[in-house]
Formats: sequence, C-alpha cells, structure tokens
Amino acid sequence: MRWTKFTIVGLVPSIHALLRFSCSQLVVERLDPLVNPGEKVSPHLHQIIGGNAFNVSMDPTIAPSDQATCTTCTFAEDFSNYWTAVMFFRARNGTFKRVPIKGNVNFEQSQGGMTVYYTPTLANGAVKKGSVTAFKKGFRMIIGNPTYRTEAEAKKFRQLTYTCLKDSMTRTGETLAFPTQPCPAGIMVNVRFPTCWDGTNLADSPDHMSHVAYPSSGTFESNGPCPSTHPVKIPQLFYEVVWDTTKFKDKSLWPEDGSQPFVWSFGDATGLGNHGDYIFGWKGDALQRAMDNNCNINCPTLKSQSIAEGNKCIQQQKVSENIDGWLSELPGGMMVTGLGGTPIA
Repeated sequence: MRWTKFTIVGLVPSIHALLRFSCSQLVVERLDPLVNPGEKVSPHLHQIIGGNAFNVSMDPTIAPSDQATCTTCTFAEDFSNYWTAVMFFRARNGTFKRVPIKGNVNFEQSQGGMTVYYTPTLANGAVKKGSVTAFKKGFRMIIGNPTYRTEAEAKKFRQLTYTCLKDSMTRTGETLAFPTQPCPAGIMVNVRFPTCWDGTNLADSPDHMSHVAYPSSGTFESNGPCPSTHPVKIPQLFYEVVWDTTKFKDKSLWPEDGSQPFVWSFGDATGLGNHGDYIFGWKGDALQRAMDNNCNINCPTLKSQSIAEGNKCIQQQKVSENIDGWLSELPGGMMVTGLGGTPIA
C-alpha cells in the first residue's frame, strides 16, 4: 500500500501528514451498538466497516482488537468499527432499491465500504510529537443527527456534506443536502468528526457527542484552538463514501415533480440528517505511533494488508431480512420525510 503525493493531489486539503486508507464493507444490517446497545434490531439499516468484533453490544472495557480475528481495513492493526446509514433510490412508483458503494480513488478494488482519514497535522509543518492525542480504549462518538431535516439544524455540524462527482477526482461544490441533479460519477458522502476532546470521558457520553467538540474558532485545518471545555486535540477522523448513483440516471423513474430521488435508510429525503458512528479499536498504541511519526499516506510504523485481503473479512448478518432487489418499503418500515436540495452558501 504505497502512493506518492501526486497521486492524491486534489483529494485532500494541503496538509503534511495524514493516514488515508481503504476499509471494505464488513456487513450491511440493522444493528447499532452505540444508539441501540443490546437491541437485536436497530430502527434503520447501516453499512459497517472495520473489525469483525462488531456486535449487538460492544463493551467499552473490552478492546475490539482483543476480540476481532480480521479487519476490512488496509492498515491491519485497525479493528475499529465505522458506520453510516445506507442510501436508497426511491422510484416514481414508490419502491426502493439499495444504492451500491464503489471504491474511491486508488481503492477501486474495494468491495464497498469507505475511505478513512486520520489527520494529525493542523496547518503548517509537521506535528510535534505528543501534540495530538490518539483515541483511547473505549472511545466512541457520533456526529450528525438523523432527525434533522432543515438547513439550520444541519449547520450545527461542520463539514457533513455531499459531493456531486463529475468524475472520480471531483472535490469541490459540496452541499449540505442531497444533490438535486444526476451526478455523472456518483455521490460522495463526507463525514468529518470533531477534533477536540474533554480529556476525561474515555467511554462515550450519554448523547455520544458532548465529550467532543469542534475548534472554538476557525477550523481544524486552519489550526483553530480547542475550547477550554475540550482542551485535548485529537485526530480529525473523516469518512468518504462513494455511492454509485449512476445506476439510477433514468429520470423517467425519478419523482414526477423532478425532485431528487435518493433517501437515507432512516427515511431522510433531504440528506440533512447525514451522520456517522465510530468505535475506536486500533491495536495497542498503533494509532498514537502513526500520529507521532508524521505518517503521510504510507506509514512504515504500521502493519498493512492488501485490499484483496480486506475484502475477505466479512460478517454474516445477525438481522436476517431482505435488503436487496426492489423493496416496497425501507427496511424496518422507516417512513420517508423531507425534501432535499440546499447548497452551501
């Protein structure tokens, strides 16, 4: 797994160190050990990547790396779990079809999943060793809110966006809501997490978010300071998921009023409820070593595996239900709400 800097020009901000890697799809099913721990069925469908310790409940006192036997990620010491909702196409006749995921740039052989970034560099120059604290055992977080349907609500979270791909390299024109026109190369969903931690809450918070925060001013990329309530700088965790919406270009199947036809598995037709979930599961101090060593794409301090090897790590559904073909309703019977299409000003 080796790339030169020019192979990712235009893919990421101008930064000096980051991890960028592929994680293939582990499983697609209605489980959520953060929001619905212990419940054998969660309300809506998720697509999950990472270690195969993912389960109905995940005890924060037990490291996923101690239970997992494989990971879908190309950094082989990463047994974390990362997940988002699932995108569906809603046809004019009211039926639904799951939108497939395709591999990102440099990761075209990945079987679904997403691209994951961990960025320790803040603005200019290399990271000072110890200036960014890697996540700790038991750490987990959520960003975004699946109940949101307005732009004002969505703006409470920074950088939860969509990119209408003109081609695989498009990285401009992000919107808060679903794109309103067909996207020639698909829709990329971008999920960027907060980068400041309260320094004491290792094992989550009741809302899964209040233990983390965005910089008090500016952004992570501009070296914005952390608020006094959350003084510890943590890596910027960032997901890119490329949904292959090109299979649904036929506008005769789109809604008669011309509105965009995509909907999240939790029933959101606006896209403004975009959200992501994370459970930390790196083995030992692997992530801290990567952060301290200014790894830039390639990271000799970490063990790697091929995308093909990651593709082999799969998990059987624990919630057995039909999620493929044309469905008369979203899995779990989720109702569709909202209208989409608001660009970022």
